Amino acid sequence: MTGWLAAPRNAHAPLAGLKVVELARVLAGPFCGQILADLGADVIKVESPEGDGTRLWGPPWIERTDASGKVHREAAYYHACNRGKRSVIADFRAAEDLERVKALCDGADVVIENFKTGSLAKFGLDYPSLAASNPALVYCSITGFGQTGPRAHEAGYDFVVQGMSGFMSLTGEPEGYPVKMGISISDLATGVWAANGIQAALIQRARTGRGQQVDMSLLDCSVALLSNQATYHFTTGTNPPRMGNAHAQVAPYGVFPVSDGHVILAPANDGLFHKLMDVLDLAHLSTDPRFLANGDRTANARALDAEIAAATAGWTKQALLDACHAAGIPAGPINGLNEVFADPQVVARGMRVELGGMAGVRSPFTFSDAELALDRPSPILGEDG
Repeated sequence: MTGWLAAPRNAHAPLAGLKVVELARVLAGPFCGQILADLGADVIKVESPEGDGTRLWGPPWIERTDASGKVHREAAYYHACNRGKRSVIADFRAAEDLERVKALCDGADVVIENFKTGSLAKFGLDYPSLAASNPALVYCSITGFGQTGPRAHEAGYDFVVQGMSGFMSLTGEPEGYPVKMGISISDLATGVWAANGIQAALIQRARTGRGQQVDMSLLDCSVALLSNQATYHFTTGTNPPRMGNAHAQVAPYGVFPVSDGHVILAPANDGLFHKLMDVLDLAHLSTDPRFLANGDRTANARALDAEIAAATAGWTKQALLDACHAAGIPAGPINGLNEVFADPQVVARGMRVELGGMAGVRSPFTFSDAELALDRPSPILGEDG
C-alpha cells in the first residue's frame, strides 16, 4: 500500500495535498475526478481487474508502452476523463483487495463513487461504513436518480436522462424529431456539479471538522440546467417550443447562410439590431413597424430572418464576421474541431494539453496565484498498484 497516497503533486495547485479515491467508471464520476486532479488533488482510480469499461470504447485507439515494454491499446474516450490520476486494481470480492481499498479510503479526504444506490454496502464501502472510521470523509455518490425517491435504485444513462430531463423536448427543429446533444451533457454536467459539491463540503468540513455524503443525480443535475426554460414553463404552464437554432425571446438570433458556409448572428438588443441592418445594407428595416422592438421582431421572426438570409448570402464568411466584429455585433463561425483547436484565442488560452504523447482538453480554470497540475497522463491499468 506504500505510495498509494503520495505527497502533493504540485504545491502551487489549489487542491494540492487533497487525497481522493475514485470508485467510479465511464464518465460522470471520472470527469469529476479529472477536474479535481487538474486542480492538484492526488486521485487514485480504483479499477476492477477488467478496468474501466471506457478503455474499450473505441475507435479511435491509443497505444502506449509501459515500463516493462508491454503495449497497451486503449480507447481515446478513456483518456478524455482520466488525466492526472493513478490506477490500482482491486477485486472487491477478494478479501485482501477489499481491505486494501478500505485502508485507502480511511486515509482519504474524498471518495467518489458511481455504483447503483446501496450496492456498495455489502462490501462495507458505503458512506456510513467508511465514515465510522473516517468521520472527516467527504463521500460523493453519483447515480442516475439519487439516493432517495421512487427511482433511486434504477441505473441512469446519459441518453435516457437527456430525454427524461426535458433537454430533448427543447432541442431540434420545430417540425423534426427531438434531438440529443452532441456531447454527453447529463454525464458531464453532473461531473462539474459534483466537483462543486465536493469542494463546498470540504469548505464546510474546515469549519465543523465533519465530512458528509454528497448525493449527486444525473437527473437532478440535468433538470437544474433547464434554467430560463423551466421558468418559461412555470410562468406559462406550457412546454417551450423546439426552436432549432432560433431563440424564443430574441430576434434576429440564429444561423444564416453565407457564400461559403454559415455564420451565427446574435444582435440581442435594439442597438445591435440597428448596427446589423446598417452592415447588411438593410437600414430600411430598422424603421419597419414589424421590426421596431424586440417583441415585434420576435413576432415576425420568420419574415425578418428571410430578409437577413437573402442579404448574408452574398457575403463570404470571413468578410461578414470581420464587418460584424468591427461594428461590435456578436457574430461567430460554426467551427469544426480542427478549427476550434487552431483558433488563436483557444491556442492563447492553452486549452489543448499534451501529456505522455496524448492530447486532451484542460479544465478551464485560470488563476492569478495558482496553477493547474497538468503533469500526468491517464494511467495504464494498475500501473500504481
